[in-house]
Amino acid sequence: MALACADCGNEKSFQVKTLQMHVVQVGGAELELSDQSAPAVFELLCDECETEVDFAILDAEQRRELMLLLGAG
Repeated sequence: MALACADCGNEKSFQVKTLQMHVVQVGGAELELSDQSAPAVFELLCDECETEVDFAILDAEQRRELMLLLGAG
């Protein structure tokens, strides 16, 4: 995957912040997960300098690969 931080040149380690919703049903003493959304990428940061990396620089196949890795595919 061709991804690099424009500030420090890091090409190996990135933080992918995601947002995911869960619906929990309460039934007496038990909790049950009744629904959850697929994670959505909220922010992509360089893990070295925490500069934001533009998710749009990835081509469609790279974005799909990242989303599959995160369990959103």
